[in-house]
This record gives sequence, structure tokens and C-alpha cells, in this order.
Amino acid sequence: MIKVILIDDSPIALKILERILSSSPDIKVVGTAGNGKEGFELIPKLEPDVICTDLHMTVMDGLEFVKEVMAAYPRPILVISVSVQEGSQNIFKLLEAGAIDVFAKPRSGVESEYLKSSLELISKIRMLSGVKVFRRPKEPATREEYLIPRLDKIPLYDIRGAAHDIKIIAIGSSTGGPQTLEAILSKLPANFPLPIVCVQHIGDEFLDGFIEWLASLCRMKVRIAKTGDLPEPGTIYFPKAGTHLKIGSGGMFHPTAEPPYDGHRPSITLTFRSLAEFYGNRMLSILLTGMGRDGAEGMQAVSKAGGVTVAQDKGSSIVFGMPKAAIELGAAKYVLRPEEITEVLLRLDKK
Repeated sequence: MIKVILIDDSPIALKILERILSSSPDIKVVGTAGNGKEGFELIPKLEPDVICTDLHMTVMDGLEFVKEVMAAYPRPILVISVSVQEGSQNIFKLLEAGAIDVFAKPRSGVESEYLKSSLELISKIRMLSGVKVFRRPKEPATREEYLIPRLDKIPLYDIRGAAHDIKIIAIGSSTGGPQTLEAILSKLPANFPLPIVCVQHIGDEFLDGFIEWLASLCRMKVRIAKTGDLPEPGTIYFPKAGTHLKIGSGGMFHPTAEPPYDGHRPSITLTFRSLAEFYGNRMLSILLTGMGRDGAEGMQAVSKAGGVTVAQDKGSSIVFGMPKAAIELGAAKYVLRPEEITEVLLRLDKK
């Protein structure tokens, strides 16, 4: 049984969420609270597996609550919030503080609107219940497990010599991705010599706030890729909401609204494949934390094209599903921690 605490200053929202979660036989709402202070006091008494919290609340808001929880009682935290309000990038400050994922609360507050995405909410709760250890130093066991070289064993020619004249970097991520992307991309200089294409699984409602938040922390430009744009150095690109991001003729971005691939739109795999077809061995692909397998087949295409492939290691991944799938396919040449990935990218800045 997955024990959940719900925290929201709307009694109606609490009742609706409790009904939705209680419809699942493996989830039990063990407590509810109207603000972060009340919720914080419930944690040692009820020992929840997952905590769901709103952002804007009186007495103690969501951001202060997440910081307090992560300092005293680390637990998987899901932010449930209206995403289109002013200052929506504040939601991502909660992820930066230690929350794991976000879920869009309907603005209408009508139960029928909640029910439309109830299966997604239940799925997120189940996934988060399996996140047992995070926000503390972890052993990077993945490299030893799969006998993949350490960073200091990566020959420089792999990323900046004759064998690979890297022209573009592609990064895919899902659950835990915003925090990891921030940790990596915020370290890169404004004049970074290559374009970076990122595909992050996130609700369309959260995309603008996510872009604003990441742009506020990065020295590189962060923007949505538009049809006909050429990838420019010093710029981080994301797909437009509800589209797959591909490269068309002449190397220009070509967003498409074709159906989801393996349940995802945007699909990391489709972006990786498209870039591999155009750039061949001149690209570096990176697959970060996330649930499922998206990106694994795409990374395999990059590997077959001769590009450099890197997966995040198990110890630093909030959810190891996507990197693990790429490793098991034999698609990931290197398995690295985020700080090591940053070092690899900074090497490219010095070529």
C-alpha cells in the first residue's frame, strides 16, 4: 500500500484528489493538510511514501515546505499546481529545492477536469513511491555494473579530435530532468561554441514556466525551436509544446505534429534519430534520468551513425529507466554523473 499525504489550501481540491487516489486499490491517503506547516507536522506521525503539495498556500507555502521536508524527512514530493498563473516558473524552484515532479491542477476546480488526467496522477504516485533515495550522495554503481570506462579513461579524440568533429549536442530527459538539466546547463558559458537540442518530458502547461526558469539560471540563450531556424552556437533549444523536434533539409529545425511515438510527443528517440541522420558522427547525445525507454532506440541510432553517446549513471538518476534501457541496448558508450557530463561539455568549449 502506497501511503500519501495531500497538502492544499482548497478543501474542494483535497476532497477531489482524495477520491481520485482512493479509487486505486494500492494507494491510501493517510492524511490531508491545508498548508505546509500542518503537512510538515503530519510526516513523522504518518510516514508517507509520497507527498503531494500545492505551491501557493498561507502560513507555509510549497517552496518553504519542500525545503523543510528535504532537510528533515526526505520523501518523494509531487507538486500539484495550477500552472498558467503569473510566476509559474516558481514551480520549478520547488523542483530545484528537491521536489521530483509536477502535475497540472485544473484551473476550473471542477471534478470532471481532474478525472480527465486521473490515470496520469495515479501513475505518477506509483512511480514516485519507488524513489527511495535521493538528495544525498550516492555511489555511481552503474559504471562498474556494466564495465563502462570512467571519465578519466575517455580519450580526448572521442570528443574533439579527428574522429569526432562535434557540431551539435542532443539531450533527452524525463522525471528528474529539470533538476539535472539545470545542474549541467547552468555551468556552460554564454559563448558555448555549439547548439544544444533538449527534449524534456513535461506537461504542455508547464513548458513556458520551465523555459523561463531554466533561462534565468543559464548563461546560454534558452528558446523554443521554430520551423526554419538553423541551430546556433550558444543556444539551448526545446520543442514547441505538442510537437516532435526534427532536423529538415539544410539542417533547419522542422517541428512536426505527427502522432506520439511510444506514448511521447515530443519523443526523444525521434529527435535523436533525426539529428543522427543529418549529423552522423558529428553529434553527441546524452540521455538523462527518466521513466520508461524513450531515447534508448534514438541513442542506438546515434551510436550506429558513429556519434558519441552518454547515459546518466544509476547513482545520480532519480529514475534510472531511460538511461538503463540505452545501456542494455549497448547504445551508451559512456555512463557518467551529471558533473562529469558537464566536464565533457566544457572540454568541447576548449577544442
